[in-house]
Amino acid sequence: MTRVLVGAYERDRTVFIFGNGGSAALASHFACDLGKGTVNGSSKRFRVMALTDNVPLMTAWANDSHYEDIFAEQLANLAVPGDVALAISASGNSPNVLKALETARGSGCITAGLTGFSGGRMRALCDSCIIVPADNMQIIEDLHLCVAHSLFTCVRASIAQQSPVRPTLVSRTA
Repeated sequence: MTRVLVGAYERDRTVFIFGNGGSAALASHFACDLGKGTVNGSSKRFRVMALTDNVPLMTAWANDSHYEDIFAEQLANLAVPGDVALAISASGNSPNVLKALETARGSGCITAGLTGFSGGRMRALCDSCIIVPADNMQIIEDLHLCVAHSLFTCVRASIAQQSPVRPTLVSRTA
């Protein structure tokens, strides 16, 4: 999956991340890590968006249409061929996540997933899928955070190797 994310960066494509509950929180966290943590002094930026962050839009789709549409309709507006749709679902069977992956495929996106158990129905909809083979939701969610941080670390290292500008630590002020 590192190659998928780095490939999106190299091609100036957008990565859309989404999930429900704890996975929604991780989608926001991972988007923050990728969007800010890969800045290295060059003008090139990682294009990433958590579809979980626009609460008014999600609730409008849920209220006026169906909850299953909250991510798919955002992708229908924003995704273009070559973008990446990264789904996070511990069960791999969340209807709104599955619908978003189907929409992403129809838009020509690369689909990626982070799931648990045996992958659920999400597994078959992903071009690249990491499965945490556990049967405890809390353990799966804990390990999803570890996987996201590991992916981020690999992506940041890959971007740093490509750039003539080496990343520096952000100075902190009191």
